[in-house]
Amino acid sequence: MITLTSKAAERMKSSLESRGKGLGIRIGVKTSGCSGYAYVMEFVDVYPNDDIMYELRGVKLFVNRKDEVYLNGMEVDWVKEGLNEGFKFNNPNVKAECGCGESFTV
Repeated sequence: MITLTSKAAERMKSSLESRGKGLGIRIGVKTSGCSGYAYVMEFVDVYPNDDIMYELRGVKLFVNRKDEVYLNGMEVDWVKEGLNEGFKFNNPNVKAECGCGESFTV
């Protein structure tokens, strides 16, 4: 199970509303960076048959079944740190991250 903080859910809802269409948001992983994996987020317009859908805080969140093992137990937050703001992935499955924070190992 993945969880969303209220700030993350509000940001996702706002993004969907600004876009003007979409069922929800998909979160997944891709091979990338020096540590192995990176998070990816994208809008979902059509319900993908191979995805699991979570309805969290008014947001439909989609996760591909093959990615669920990497994301199970993760909390998604929206944070502002100085001039930067963005989604933060608090994932208990991560064993290490690269120095720049762009990729991780499980």
